[in-house]
Amino acid sequence: MNKINQNPISELVLPHEMILKWSQERPNDVYLTQPINREIKEFTYFDVADQALSLVSALRGLGLKPKDKIALLSKNCAEWFITDLALMLGDYVSVPIFPTAGSDTIEHCITHSEAKAIIVGKLDDDKATIEILNKFSDLISIGLPYQGVPACQHQFDELVDSHPPSEERPEHSSDTLMSIVYTSGTSGLPKGAMLTYGGFAWCASKIVEHIGLEADDRLFSYLPLAHITERVYVFGSSVLGGVPTGFAENLDTFIDDVKAHQPTLFISVPRLWTVFQQRILEKMPQRKLNILLAIPFLNNIVKKKIIAGLGLDKARVLGCGSAPISPALLHWYHSIGMNITEAWGMTETFAYSTINYPFRADKIGTVGTAGPGVDIKIASDQEIMVKGNGLFAGYYKNEEATKESFDNDGWLHTGDIGNIDDEGYLSIEGRKKDTFKTSKGKFVSPVPIEKKIFEHSRVEMMCLIGLGLPAPILLVIPHSFKNFDRKRYERKTIKIIEMINADLESHAKIKGVLMIKEPWTIENNVLTPTLKIKRHVLEKKYHDIGAAWPKDKLVVWED
Repeated sequence: MNKINQNPISELVLPHEMILKWSQERPNDVYLTQPINREIKEFTYFDVADQALSLVSALRGLGLKPKDKIALLSKNCAEWFITDLALMLGDYVSVPIFPTAGSDTIEHCITHSEAKAIIVGKLDDDKATIEILNKFSDLISIGLPYQGVPACQHQFDELVDSHPPSEERPEHSSDTLMSIVYTSGTSGLPKGAMLTYGGFAWCASKIVEHIGLEADDRLFSYLPLAHITERVYVFGSSVLGGVPTGFAENLDTFIDDVKAHQPTLFISVPRLWTVFQQRILEKMPQRKLNILLAIPFLNNIVKKKIIAGLGLDKARVLGCGSAPISPALLHWYHSIGMNITEAWGMTETFAYSTINYPFRADKIGTVGTAGPGVDIKIASDQEIMVKGNGLFAGYYKNEEATKESFDNDGWLHTGDIGNIDDEGYLSIEGRKKDTFKTSKGKFVSPVPIEKKIFEHSRVEMMCLIGLGLPAPILLVIPHSFKNFDRKRYERKTIKIIEMINADLESHAKIKGVLMIKEPWTIENNVLTPTLKIKRHVLEKKYHDIGAAWPKDKLVVWED
């Protein structure tokens, strides 16, 4: 257990106070860079503070009062940062919503939080948002200045340009409600986690302190800001540390935008690290890569070329979080000179609990040790418990769920199960609720099995199901690569499953592998907005196939 003396939350400087500080001390330094139609629009620290304060005046002019809830629905952009800071400076409660959310989720977040207004920005698909704007015509709507933004009652630029900077300076205490963040939810409707100013500032400051900032550091913001990881690690670190931050214009320009900004601190998620690996191997197959890396004078040249191709040649810290990642993938990146630091947290801990930093290759497969100021222990039932100053204040309008989240001593039930080694490194074994019982009455923990399979196979995604089935069934989305040979892939799959089954207890042995035809996406409701797999959705969809699995086949291809 890692116990460190904690600085009182009352000594922390809050994000909105820091932007005012930077605007005075570094008014002309560029803070945010936003590509628009392949041209860069720059925002200095003064610009950001000035626009945020003007937006406060505009919101007051629209009749919005302190403590009102205001929803924010947009892909990442400079105005997202500005709006978030404005809501803090205006003493509003922000309600960020994932830009990929469907109409049911958007409606739930707005009605449950009782939001009085919604600020809408860049979206890949605006159908759900337009549906909600039409349905809730009394809801004040403000559109951010980008092409394709759904029609709103007011425009961000016009409001900011027509109002003077606010003179108000709210004094938030450590327990003042800053934001209601709706969890992405692998089951059921999302719950609204209440996040305070003190918790947010404490966690962001601990991350900045632990990683340490350098004078030329740069961040890149592209993972959804509605998700707590991006909000704390990128937005929080950037404003507390005064770190210039860039954005992507769209998915097609992503790599070019990363190359242009050259971030020194870069965070991604397992799904995207997998995609980056696929792109590399498409250009340089593994066999060729192995040969080149084995030649001493070419080794470093090849590594540098690969890393530069991703735009990450200046990155001194690479991170991964939000969902489990295959240790095999992290080892692969380590082999090409990219050390990816894995971290673990949840919305309820402001995404800050453990981190494998400084990076240790021998601890790949763990999520690191408890961050400074965080206490972690393993309960008798293997559940991971967390304690510290960076915990949420409870679920909005849900006292029962809030009480269930904490024990009598203030330890947070995370719902994850795991173990801690003798050096304090935590390994996650999965979610308590992911453990399923087969029809034979035996419990199976799917995540450790999935991890073993990931180490030996090349699959896009996988999910082991078995609730109420005679035996577990593995659902697989194969990697898509050139000259795909189905029979060869099937033979390799059978070999791997037989090897894995040899080490499993009889009730946990995999009875069959179903090769899935269509990719799992947010749109078809299999993935959460943070790209976690909704196991319960797949269990329901494929239950009948699993129950009637043919006795003579290990692998079946979905029609």
